[in-house]
Amino acid sequence: MRSVGIVACSNAQKPEWREQNQNLIHFLEGNGKKVLVSNCIYEKKGVFSGSGKERASELMKFFSDPEVDEIYDISGGDIANEILDYLDFDVIQKSRATFWGYSDLTTIINAIYTQTGKSSILFQVKTMVQGDHQSLQRQRFLDRTDLFQPSFRFIQGDSVRGTVIGGNIRCFLKLAGTKYFPDVTGKVLLMESLDGKVPQMTTYLSQLKSCGVFDKISGILLGTFCEMETLNCQPNIASLVRSFAGEQMPIAQTREIGHWSDSKAIWIGTEINIKK
Repeated sequence: MRSVGIVACSNAQKPEWREQNQNLIHFLEGNGKKVLVSNCIYEKKGVFSGSGKERASELMKFFSDPEVDEIYDISGGDIANEILDYLDFDVIQKSRATFWGYSDLTTIINAIYTQTGKSSILFQVKTMVQGDHQSLQRQRFLDRTDLFQPSFRFIQGDSVRGTVIGGNIRCFLKLAGTKYFPDVTGKVLLMESLDGKVPQMTTYLSQLKSCGVFDKISGILLGTFCEMETLNCQPNIASLVRSFAGEQMPIAQTREIGHWSDSKAIWIGTEINIKK
């Protein structure tokens, strides 16, 4: 029996989420997995389930285990990048395990790619036990075919090809100026967001432009921008991105990557080739 690990490298889980997390464990066990759980999951000191070093040690425990195939981070929030300096990327590079996470785990996912060349998966496994699409997400997770096939429409251009980097736009920018920020040359930049309206997105896009990102990437993928969509903000995210990236930048958009409970998964650090 192969093993999977459950970690929470960002904000600690609240005690009232314990039953929900147990449901996830039972689901995985019911489908033939031996489930190993980090000792840093629930709140110990406010937002922290352990120090940055302790949370990193728990993650490395699973990357070091030759029986672990996949590691699912069930957290999100703000503090995942605290663990980066404590990770052993040589061990991660040699590990058979694939890291899964979303939102704030964008920092770890892109750091893994930058430091090792390994791909990780942008997806929140807790959508299988929370939200309005639990049955659908369980089916996708078990089948794995539809899970990795989000549908795109083109905002401009007719093809996007390159290695995918990015994820949550706010969290991706935490890596700017650090050794964990990927070389963006020729890459496809994925951006999505939970919170934030036009002023926040303008700030993030301005920073990406000042970093020279839009001069170097080969294309853009837009996922969902939940608060902007809910409030029908104008200009919308597509218009904002076009104004910063220019009219020649290929841009494809999907509502199937991001924070909605029916979102699909996408590999970060793997080449994608989308045509109109």
